Amino acid sequence: MSLKEHGLHLFRSAVGTVLPGPMLKAALVLETGGHPRLVVHGRSFELRRNLYLVGVGKAVLGMAAAAESILGDHLVRGIVSVPQGIQATLQHKGMREMLLKPQSRIQVMEGAKHNLPDRESLKAASAIQELAEGLTAEDLLLVLISGGGSALLPAPAPPVTLEEKETVTKLLASKGATIQELNTIRKALSVLKGGGLARAAFPAQVLSLILSDIVGDPVDLIASGPTVASPPRAQDCFQILAKYNLSNVVPESVQTVLSSPAAERGPPRDSARVHNVIIGSNRLALEEAKRQAENLGYLTLVLSDAVCGEVSSVACLYSLFIQLVCLRAAGNDPLKGKVGEALLNLAAELEIPSLNLVDAVNVLQGSQAERPVCLLAGGETTVQLEGTGKGGRNQELALRVALELHRAKSSGHGSSLEKYEAVFLSGGTDGQDGPTEAAGAFSSPELVGEAEQEGFDVEAFLSSNDSYTFFSRFQNGRHLLMTGLTGTNVMDIHVVLIRARGG
Repeated sequence: MSLKEHGLHLFRSAVGTVLPGPMLKAALVLETGGHPRLVVHGRSFELRRNLYLVGVGKAVLGMAAAAESILGDHLVRGIVSVPQGIQATLQHKGMREMLLKPQSRIQVMEGAKHNLPDRESLKAASAIQELAEGLTAEDLLLVLISGGGSALLPAPAPPVTLEEKETVTKLLASKGATIQELNTIRKALSVLKGGGLARAAFPAQVLSLILSDIVGDPVDLIASGPTVASPPRAQDCFQILAKYNLSNVVPESVQTVLSSPAAERGPPRDSARVHNVIIGSNRLALEEAKRQAENLGYLTLVLSDAVCGEVSSVACLYSLFIQLVCLRAAGNDPLKGKVGEALLNLAAELEIPSLNLVDAVNVLQGSQAERPVCLLAGGETTVQLEGTGKGGRNQELALRVALELHRAKSSGHGSSLEKYEAVFLSGGTDGQDGPTEAAGAFSSPELVGEAEQEGFDVEAFLSSNDSYTFFSRFQNGRHLLMTGLTGTNVMDIHVVLIRARGG
């Protein structure tokens, strides 16, 4: 098998282990002996025709289908807010296990086209809020949450309008704001985020099952934390706006709401009646990919499940790592050379959690030089938009890694690369990278040179943030990672595969 085929296998294996069905069935147990009970991670909840369900997120339809198959007639009613067109897409792909049955008690509401809040998702948020506010102390609300939930649960805090909230979100995203910063602002401008949904459901018990799509799995930020009491401070919000020079650009209504944090909009609620449980994450996906890579004979290292930072810096990090792996056969400590020093400095600058370069290098040095190497990582990078092209963070990262490797080869510093073949893969586990039908892309040290021979100016494409156009035109799009919507979402997976030529 080629390195590309191996990379595709690892990516699909990683995604497969965090699909909604298997995760829900592992986390949610219905005990029917005597009084029926719902058991989650050792905590039990008595059922007596008091169970309701709501959900928001890209993976929630599959989660809801799995939940209903477990709960059966114990579920009274439910509403889920899911991406526009997802039912038709799953139906077309034959993924019926992620679709609700015709007589389902769960109402499906689609919206948030292109992952942006719209009138349809606003209707869904209103319906969910109405259901929650109608519950009593005898009721249990099961909340299903996954990535993409922020856009699917828009309930702007008056006097902010949906359009004004969307404007602020777009401005921040275009400036390269992190998902944490985006969600901080979203929570401050929302009625249901930052614990607002749990507040609306009080005095009912609330049980949230969460599929994490954020570095570090912070429950208060995933889908902007609708069941986690975490009202942002006004000071933090204004600091974020100031950081991106947006303080004087946002609408006056936004300034008004941000000056009055969410905590001041309603009475405190009993947090003891709210239980938040993470049932799936990027780390689980990486662990499965590691098992598969080792079965294929690779020396495999999971670098981090918290890779973040601007794509150009992260691309440089991966380029240096690939060069370092190719240098290990020389017998010297690669961290003491120019590549190693540059890698250490950049890693310190990026401050990626759980990334231990010294340990990684020690493992590499202790291995046979001819053994193929697999480096795995996950997380979510950011792109600062400077052009009007079409692409996503995974495709841009893959293309930038190729450019960095090409520059290293051209300068003579990457001569060791000639002895190895290498592939880099970056893909979104939800199957969609930005506003494109690709999940991500593959690249290699040879890609830029081959593109230049065919008349493509890679740097021009990157300066316009036009990575998708490049990949779709170059070699008939064979470097694109095309999976279609997967039904799950645990951020991105990065795969580096390296082996000696002829190996």
